[in-house]
Amino acid sequence: MIGVGLIGAGHFGAVHGRAIAAVPGLRLVRVCREDADAAAAFAAQHGGQPTTDWRAVLDDPAVDAVVIATPHHLHAEMATAAARAGKHILLEKPMAPSVAECDAINAAVATAGVKLLIGHVMHFARPCLVARDILAGGELGRPVLGSSWMIKLWMEANRRPWHMANASGGGMLMTAGIHALDRLIWLMGGEVAGVQALAGTFFHQQEADDSTLALLRFADGRIGQLASVGYRDGAVTFAMDLVCEGGSLRIDFDRGVEIGRGASWTQVPESCDPDWMQRAVEAEWRALLAAIVQGAPVPVDGAYGRAVIATVNAIAEAAALKREVAPAPSP
Repeated sequence: MIGVGLIGAGHFGAVHGRAIAAVPGLRLVRVCREDADAAAAFAAQHGGQPTTDWRAVLDDPAVDAVVIATPHHLHAEMATAAARAGKHILLEKPMAPSVAECDAINAAVATAGVKLLIGHVMHFARPCLVARDILAGGELGRPVLGSSWMIKLWMEANRRPWHMANASGGGMLMTAGIHALDRLIWLMGGEVAGVQALAGTFFHQQEADDSTLALLRFADGRIGQLASVGYRDGAVTFAMDLVCEGGSLRIDFDRGVEIGRGASWTQVPESCDPDWMQRAVEAEWRALLAAIVQGAPVPVDGAYGRAVIATVNAIAEAAALKREVAPAPSP
């Protein structure tokens, strides 16, 4: 039985709490939140001993693995400390706000020999997995152009002041649009060589972005486009199109996956899951458990998490400079 410590027992921490309870072989033993009453309430619902000190989670010998679901600017300090304490890590996206912080996390993980899984939940969501398998089967050929978008309400109930500031890793792209970017990079299956972007804050009074449009140039010449928009009012649009050599592929989280051929769309059976988020987080935990117990490969590792952040950072720089910027290369 793998003992789990949860650092960040808040809104998304509850999703992890339910997922840990649903996966055999895991047990929640410690939960951490700065608010003592909230930590106690969380523990009463999901289990584990509450604490307000995240270091106490790492000091607990009953904790074998931790999930870090805290504000983005805290990820690097907590993840490196967890690695040094010998704890396996499920680190929520984004890996960290900067490439330098990602490099520090990866170095600590390599030195400690622990497992690190970055919580890019798209890699475990049913519609994306169905699309991945279709692409792997080769019937549509390679994706040549990809378009991915996340257009949603920004000021949700769980929004906090740190989401509004650049110094704390806030903004729509780093917080939510990163899902659309991750999905684009992953399913296009290539290295991003350059980005161009326009970004700003159009709907809210805040420092960090709420809207970004970006063009990605892959190393082999293929093209991707990204829309990350946090509106004041509207309706959620969270989908993706891949135009492949032999047809089109559409991923929609409300309708599932569709294949486009002969000027019409065909629905792929059993490609939609109304409860995809909870099931995907459970799958994340099964993957980390398999890596810990069986030595299985980690499906979303630190090198990939760093590549996504390098692209996010390049998008911000490209928008500021109004020219193409190359993501920081792998170390």
